[in-house]
Amino acid sequence: MPLFQVLCRVDAFVDYCAEVDADSAIEAAAVARNTHRAVEWRRAGGHEFEAARYITLDADGEEIPETECGDI
Repeated sequence: MPLFQVLCRVDAFVDYCAEVDADSAIEAAAVARNTHRAVEWRRAGGHEFEAARYITLDADGEEIPETECGDI
């Protein structure tokens, strides 16, 4: 199963990143959202945003728009 980098952005100015095993980038974001507390998150900078947003990152660390999910 491939390993994907999923970004979780929570509230304003807090970013976290984790590695998630999944069959696709879209599934990786959904798995991260559904198992948030079981995933090992590491602080990854900040960004102004409210609520919680999950999105998979590509090999260059760029967001993959179609994988976005969460309270957005």
